[in-house]
This record gives sequence, structure tokens and C-alpha cells, in this order.
Amino acid sequence: MNQTGIVLARHHDREALRRALRAKRAEKIRRGAYRSPQPSTGDRFRDADDRALARTLAVAAQVRDAWVSHESAALLHGLRLWQPPDRVHVVQKYRASSASAGDIARHRLGLTEDEKVVIDGVATTSLERTVVDCCVALHPLLALVVADDALAGGMDRVAALAVLDARRDPRGRRRARLVLELADPGAESAWETWLRYIVLRAGLPRPTAQLQVRTPHGDYRADLGWAEFRLLAEFDGRVKYTRGALGPGHDADRALFDEKRREDHLREEDWGVVRVTSSDTPAEAEERVLRRLPPATRKALTPLHLLPPPPHHPVVPPAAPARAARPAREARAK
Repeated sequence: MNQTGIVLARHHDREALRRALRAKRAEKIRRGAYRSPQPSTGDRFRDADDRALARTLAVAAQVRDAWVSHESAALLHGLRLWQPPDRVHVVQKYRASSASAGDIARHRLGLTEDEKVVIDGVATTSLERTVVDCCVALHPLLALVVADDALAGGMDRVAALAVLDARRDPRGRRRARLVLELADPGAESAWETWLRYIVLRAGLPRPTAQLQVRTPHGDYRADLGWAEFRLLAEFDGRVKYTRGALGPGHDADRALFDEKRREDHLREEDWGVVRVTSSDTPAEAEERVLRRLPPATRKALTPLHLLPPPPHHPVVPPAAPARAARPAREARAK
């Protein structure tokens, strides 16, 4: 077993591996790579994220002269994703053979020395290069999720734009630049990014993320807001209203009561509050926000046609990695 916890069949006794698999003392990650079975966290997204990360580490240990890139590199950097990648992305100088594994996406791209880093012994693309590759290759919403989280983690937007401008291939550059410019470190979940993407695509002015509102009853914070319209928009995750969903001490009834009282206080100060959930379609979410705007404002909106409609919700719904977990991910890069 190497420092990543991955066992490679080519370095191990095959019969011993078969016995370990039968006894459920090992699990297969991909062809020729295994690890000790991992207990479920109880969160489908985090379990899928963990398995995708393990597959990335396995490929990095098996493939020669390659640098992990794109969404796979985002995993190594600890960035939030809309959905874990179904393939491991790597940058290589040589062409793959026709017999190459289908779970590896190989890219023939140039990397400067400044765009290469090593995280816990795994060769990968730098933070800025990783985000730029995602902005160029992914749907803009998926890229925006990555860029938002990278900015929250300290990425330099100007440095990322410089990496984008230095690309020789101009394809996708215009849209990627827009995504980088729209990225906001205030987004605290992929769903908040989704909601912001919808209103930006509709042509609304850029909202303030985590807008603070002062009332006589206390200060409140909203996911998105427009002070000029006294309008707040929030993605409402149902988990906080589910008994015990956030741990044994979580009181769902109390959370529901506090949320209603908070909204009453905001409305008393003439703030409109729009709530959106994952069951809403993009069109429904957009309409819910637009109808709260003044008619003249709605009429003057110019949609951002460079942004395509959001993709369908993923099979594994996105969830925000706990912020407390970020330092552990960063520590791997040291």
C-alpha cells in the first residue's frame, strides 16, 4: 500500500488480493487498483466524491508521465464539484493506444512549470490552471461551481485570467473569461451557485452573495440579494427541516420556527424573500425571482445568451463540503 492507501496489483501478491476481496478486506477501485473498504459517511455525495478521489489516486499511481487535470485535479485541490467526474482526467504528451482504459480522459495540452504542482506525491495541475481548464471544458454552471469555491479558498482571479490568456488555443476562451469574471467566493454551496447562475443568465444585475440585512430584531444574512430592489433570494435545502438530519442535537421544528420568524422580520422591513428548492426547474426559479422585480426593470433585462441553460440535476445531488474540512485538503499540498 502506498501513501495514498491504494494497493496496485502489479506490486502485490495476486492470490492474496483475491483472498482479501473475497473476505471483504479490500475493494476494487479500478482495474489493477484496490484499497481497504471505506465505511459510508451517510452522505451520497461525499461517498461518491471519496470514490472518485480514490480512482484519481489510483490512475496517478498507474499511469506514467501524466499530470492529473480538470475535474480530477479539482478533487485533489479539495474544490467543490457539481458532480464527481466519471473519468479521471490527465494531461499527457503522448497519444493513448486504442486499448486505453475507458475511465481515463487523456488531454494533449502544454503545461508550463508554473502550472505543475505535486499534492501528496501526486503530480497535478496548479490551482489556477485547474480552474481555467474546467472553465474551458465544462458547462459554464459546472465551471462556476469550481471557480466559486477556488476563490473562496484563496485563488487569485487575476492570476487565473492570466493563465487563460496564455492559452494558445482560443476555443472556449470567451465563455471561460465570463465564468471567471462572474465567480463569487460568497457561494456556500453548489446550489447557491446554481441559483445565482440562473438569475445572471436572465440578465439580472449581479447579486450580492451572503447579503447582510439589519433589522430591529437583529442582523440576518441571505444567500443572494439586491439592495436596490430590497429583494433576497435563497436556496432552501430541506435537510435542515428534517428531524435528526444534521445530527442528534438538531431540532427541525425549532429550525422551521426560527426561519419563519426571520422571514417575518425581513418582510416587516419591506424586504421581499424568494425561496427556491432543488425541486424547482430553472424556469420556475427564474420566474419566481423575476416577478418580484419592478415591471420596468424586468422589461429592460438583457439575458446573457453566452450562458446556456443549466444541465439537468445530477444523479448524485451536489452538497457543499464542510468548510472545516478544507484545511485537511490544503495540507496535502504542502
